[in-house]
Amino acid sequence: MKITDLLKKEAIKLNASATDKLDAIEQLIDLHVKAGNVSDREEYKKAILKRESEGTTGLGDGIAIPHARTSAVANAGLAAMTLPDGVDFEALDGTPSSLMFMIAAPADSNNFYMEILSRLATLLTNPDFATKLRAAKTPEEFLNVIDLAEQDKLDADEAKEKALAESNEYPEILAVTACPTGIAHTYMAAENLEKKAKEMGITLKAETQGSVGAKNVLTDEEIKHAKGIIVAADKNIELGRFAGKPVYSTSVSRGINEPEVLINKILNNEAPVLDASQKVETSVSTEKDSAWHVFYKNLMNGVSHMLPFVVGGGILIAIAFLVDDQSINPAGFGSNTPLAAFFNTVGGAAFGFMLPILAGYIAMSIADRPGLAVGFVGGAIANAGYSFQALANPDVAVVSGGFLGALLAGFAGGYLTLWLEKLCDKLPNSLEGLKPVLIYPLVGILLIGVFMFAINPVMAAINTGLTNLLNSMGTANLVLLGAVVGGMMSVDMGGPVNKAAYVFGTAMLAEGTDAGKIIMASVMVGGMVPPLAVALSTTFFKNRWTEEERKAGLVNYIMGLSFISEGAIPYAAADPIRVLPACIIGSAVAGAISAMARCMSPAPHGGFWVVAVISNPFMYAVALLVGSCVAALILSFLKKKIS
Repeated sequence: MKITDLLKKEAIKLNASATDKLDAIEQLIDLHVKAGNVSDREEYKKAILKRESEGTTGLGDGIAIPHARTSAVANAGLAAMTLPDGVDFEALDGTPSSLMFMIAAPADSNNFYMEILSRLATLLTNPDFATKLRAAKTPEEFLNVIDLAEQDKLDADEAKEKALAESNEYPEILAVTACPTGIAHTYMAAENLEKKAKEMGITLKAETQGSVGAKNVLTDEEIKHAKGIIVAADKNIELGRFAGKPVYSTSVSRGINEPEVLINKILNNEAPVLDASQKVETSVSTEKDSAWHVFYKNLMNGVSHMLPFVVGGGILIAIAFLVDDQSINPAGFGSNTPLAAFFNTVGGAAFGFMLPILAGYIAMSIADRPGLAVGFVGGAIANAGYSFQALANPDVAVVSGGFLGALLAGFAGGYLTLWLEKLCDKLPNSLEGLKPVLIYPLVGILLIGVFMFAINPVMAAINTGLTNLLNSMGTANLVLLGAVVGGMMSVDMGGPVNKAAYVFGTAMLAEGTDAGKIIMASVMVGGMVPPLAVALSTTFFKNRWTEEERKAGLVNYIMGLSFISEGAIPYAAADPIRVLPACIIGSAVAGAISAMARCMSPAPHGGFWVVAVISNPFMYAVALLVGSCVAALILSFLKKKIS
C-alpha cells in the first residue's frame, strides 16, 4: 500500500483560504467526511482539538499535520489542503502554515496503516517535496508528486539498509524519538536528525518509538560503540540500556527543529553520562529543572495514580448513603442495610488505598521501582497514624497523619531510596543481584518506618489543626474558600491549578468532616461551570458562534453535568482572553453559593448525577445554574458578533 491509497482526490483541496486555525481544521475535517473516512464528525473534531490542546501540530516551514486516532474514524485516511496565503497554526517557528495534511486513524489502526502515515511525515521534511505539492494545480498532479517522492524514499531506504548490512562500522551517534501519539512527530524528528547528521558527515541511527512500536531498534553493539545518545521524546523512555553512556534528553520538537544543536551536544561532550543506577527517566529535558517543576512532576505522578481509587471508592460510598435507610440507625447511616453495607465496604476498601498509593507513586517517580514499596509503606503508616509514643504507651491516641503525612512519606521514601542506592554503589559487584530484591526493600522500608513513626505525631498535629481550623470557620470564611477553589477549577481546566484545587478537595473529603464535604462540593460545582457556560452561550447567543461551534456546544451540556471541565478546552484554546475570565468568575460564584448554602458532597466525582447524595440538593442546583448563567452572560458579552 502507498500513501496515495489513503488519499482520495475528493479529500484534496488546492489553493484554499482560511480565516484562522479553527477554520482550516473545519475544512480538513469536511474533506475527511466527504471521502467517507469519518463516521462521527463531532467526535473526530473533538479528538483533533484535544491533540492540538496538548501541543500544536504546526511543525514549521509552512507545514501542519493535525492528527487523531479515534473510534470516530471509519477508515484510515488523509486529507490535504494548500493555502497560498497560509494561516497562523501556532507553528513552532511562527510561520503561517500553507501546506496541511490531516491524518485520520481508527482506534484499532494496525501497524501497516501507521507505517504508511509515518512515511508521509518523513517525506514532508524535504523542502523540495513540499514546494512541489504547493505548486500542484490539480489533485492528480498533487498525487503524482507524492507517488514519485515516495518511490524515491523507498529506494533510498533500501540502499541505506544494504549499505549498513555490508558495512562493519557502527553509527557514531544514536537517537531515540517518541511523542505521545506516535504518528507524525516521532518520525519527523528521526528523519531530521539522520538527514542533518549526513550533511555534517556523521553517521547517526535513530530508533522510533511510535504507535507501531519500536522500529530501527538500537542494538547492544551499536550502543557500546556510540559516542552518545540523543533522546528526543515527550514521554517516558527506558534508558537503562544506555547506562554509562552520554545521554542528552530533550523534547521531540527540538529533534525536528534543532537537529544540529542536539548532534553538537554529543560531539562537544556536553551530554551528561547516564548513571548506571538509573532505569527510567522522563525524557523532557537534560537541562536542570526548577525545584518547583521537579516537585510538581513527582506530586502529579502520585496524584494521577491515586485518583482512580478516590473517584471509584468515593462514588461507591456516596451510593451507600443513597440506598440506605437512616431511620434504622442514624449513627450507622451508610451501612444499615445489606446493600448499603456492600457499597460502603467496597468503596471504603478502594478509598483506603488513597494515601498509600499517593505516597508510593511519588516515591517511584523519584527513585523508580525501588522507591515504590518504600513510599507505599510510608503512606500506609501515615494513614494509620502509628508512632513510637503509641507503642510505648497504649493510652496514647493514634491519629492519622492524613494527606500531608502521606505526602511527606512519598517524598521522604523516594529520596531515602536514592540515598540508599548511592550508598550501595560501594558494595561489591557480586551483591548487585541482591540490591533490588533484598537490600532496597528491606533497608528502605525499615528506614521509612523509623522516620514515619518519629514524625507521625507532628503530621497528625498539623492535620488535626488544619481540620479544626476548617471546622471552626464561620460561614463567611467558608464562602470565600468555596469561591477560591471553585474559581481555580476554571483557570486551566485540567492543568496544574485545576488539579491543585481538586487534590485539596479530595484531601479534605478524606478527613470525613462537614467542612471537607463543603469544600468538595464547591470544587465539583466549580468544575461543572465551564462546559455549561459554553453550552448556554452557544445555545442562546447564536450570533457569537459559528455553526460548528454551536453544534459542538450541545455536547457540553452532558460534559458539564458529568463534571468534565475539559469540554470547554477547545473554546478556551481558540479564545482564551474571553473564555477563561468568564468561566473563572462563574465558577467562583457557583463555589461561593454552594458553600454559603452548606452543600456537602460525600462523593469526589460524578457531577450533577450524584446530586441525590449531596445535602441541600436544591441549592446545589441553584449554585450550578447561577454560576453557569453568570459565566455564559459574561462570555457572550465579551464575544463579538459574527457577520
